[in-house]
Amino acid sequence: MKKSLSALLLLCCGLSYAQEENTAVEPMVTDRPDATESPLTVPKGSLQVESGGFYTSFEEGGFKTETYTYNTTLLRYGIFDNFEFRLGWNFEETRFSLNGQEAADVLSGFSPLLAGMKVEIAEEDGWKPQIGLIGHLFLPFTAGNDYRPETTGADFRFSFSNTLSSKSSLSYNVGAAWGNDSPEIAYIYTIAYGYAVTDTFGVYAEVYGDFPEDNRANHLWDAGITYLLKPNLQLDATVGSSFTEGQDILLSTGVSFRIPN
Repeated sequence: MKKSLSALLLLCCGLSYAQEENTAVEPMVTDRPDATESPLTVPKGSLQVESGGFYTSFEEGGFKTETYTYNTTLLRYGIFDNFEFRLGWNFEETRFSLNGQEAADVLSGFSPLLAGMKVEIAEEDGWKPQIGLIGHLFLPFTAGNDYRPETTGADFRFSFSNTLSSKSSLSYNVGAAWGNDSPEIAYIYTIAYGYAVTDTFGVYAEVYGDFPEDNRANHLWDAGITYLLKPNLQLDATVGSSFTEGQDILLSTGVSFRIPN
């Protein structure tokens, strides 16, 4: 399948083929707003900025935790035709309350800087999916005091995508992560269905989670929309929650744009 069609159908952007003044525009594929990462890289020499914010909350036994992430910027730069360099940094705030009474202590600051890469491994061919490999390090010395771990975290995942029809696709990831000073591995998975309503408007639904070695599994869901204002400018919105205990609500919105070479 041609790369332009795969990009149109990939869940992570849900849309993406455009023309402007009869000039073909390279499809913009984003790695937000969902948890499923695309197997496609950004074009060589292009810088893509994907940013947004989100809110999550969880309450148990009258104790409530709320996390506000004001900035989730991911920078993606195409080094080669099938290889990109990635940098990401979040600014977060965590608030606590007990039976409606907010605690005085508030955690605030940057989370560890994410540095990594993505490489395209194989093109889609019939039933064989498009395949990519993504890996990151999370550098503790770049984090604020409230979110600084003692050790470096890491993750990797294989990303897959299959075209189902002229308007729909299935994307899925498998991998593992280490972090937050925990010696155990958490095996991660995602699976998402994307549908291109029009050339500029897309929807998706997703389930995802992890299986820590020494703790119970976590399973979550989300769904959202994407809207392509211009060939190089996309807006998104997401809502979600968890099947298992740990998250009552997830709300997210963001914007992505590409600076061509």
